Amino acid sequence: MEDNMKKIGESLSNFQAALIQNGMSIQEFINETYSKKWLSDEMVSIMEIRTSLVNSMNQFLVNEGLINIERVMLSILTDPLAHDIEHTPVIKYKGHTYVTTHSMIYNKFLACSNPNIKGVFIDSPNIRLELESPNNIQRGRYLVDFSQMDLELRRNRNLTIDDYYSKESMVSDILNEDINKIKNFFERMIVFAVEEINKRNKEHLKNLNVVLEVPKLPFPSFYKDEAMAKHGSKNYEIKIGEESKSQFFWLMGLKRENYDLIYPYLLKDGSKIDSMKISSKNIFNYDMLSKSINAKTGKHSDAIEILSGAIREWLYDPIVQRIIDNKVLSVKPVIKNNNIENIEELGGYGPFLYFVSMKDQKGRNIFPDTMGGGIGIERTLYSILKGDKVKKIDDITYFGKNPDSHPLYLF
Repeated sequence: MEDNMKKIGESLSNFQAALIQNGMSIQEFINETYSKKWLSDEMVSIMEIRTSLVNSMNQFLVNEGLINIERVMLSILTDPLAHDIEHTPVIKYKGHTYVTTHSMIYNKFLACSNPNIKGVFIDSPNIRLELESPNNIQRGRYLVDFSQMDLELRRNRNLTIDDYYSKESMVSDILNEDINKIKNFFERMIVFAVEEINKRNKEHLKNLNVVLEVPKLPFPSFYKDEAMAKHGSKNYEIKIGEESKSQFFWLMGLKRENYDLIYPYLLKDGSKIDSMKISSKNIFNYDMLSKSINAKTGKHSDAIEILSGAIREWLYDPIVQRIIDNKVLSVKPVIKNNNIENIEELGGYGPFLYFVSMKDQKGRNIFPDTMGGGIGIERTLYSILKGDKVKKIDDITYFGKNPDSHPLYLF
């Protein structure tokens, strides 16, 4: 502890010396970066709106019959994500190595195993050490640590691997039914939250010079490959946002994480579907995007993603193959005599994949078929409040750690 405090003190000393060299004192830095924000009327309005957002989502999920589970901040396995990050923070404890939580995606799956629950939710913690902007451009929406309302629902379809291989039309119809159900679930949650914010926070919205419109159901939906064909590979999210009159809308079918369902993927003869034949309509995932509306001009801001989710891969063989194809692992588990012979090669995935392989006494899968997603709290606030008063995501946090803002986070 003493050594750690000494290192922190040395970092602060070097930081203060750099400030002085650039003509600024530590007092000026604290005032400009923190205290002016903390003492502002705008921060009071933002946090009042945050309170309404979080409380209303909690209330909606309770009303819908989901159960709240505990946060998990340390594990041998956390969501590795498909995008680049600087590194995964690790903590040594009692002779073992743990990683900090990128997301609780695997925890959600496992918590849904019991057939007597409808689903789970958590206001979950996330630590993601994003790479700095390559061009030293201030990006408005990234935070090193943030929270999201994470939820997962059981689908209860009980489709087997034989169904997966042999009943493609039936399985596809069921998946399309379910993706509409989960989109409707999230849409109703957003409507509930927007109505609550408008009821409780009229003056706070006015203070920030934004309006929040109650969206109509269903929200507009756009498929990624169609959006890219129309608008190109750059800024297509902004372009479809300009097309959408709704403040909230969907982007569908993004080839992404290994747990987001692609169907069909594996074929009965052991081969895989030709990757060139995988369209957005074969990828059962979704992003929700939103934008702010200026109260005086009615102008919409550029849209940004606030929620990502999917119907999940639920069968052992496709789960393992997708993990390998996404280059998360290079080998499959070798399970014999109730143990994993190559557990060392699987990193933190060994116990998770063993559970996925397990059957109950009737030979049925224990691992559940689910669908869900996570909505970023800070990202949502930033998207609906940005404008004259909110310029970047730091502005809607007390202690936000934007990787592009400054080299040392004091609080």
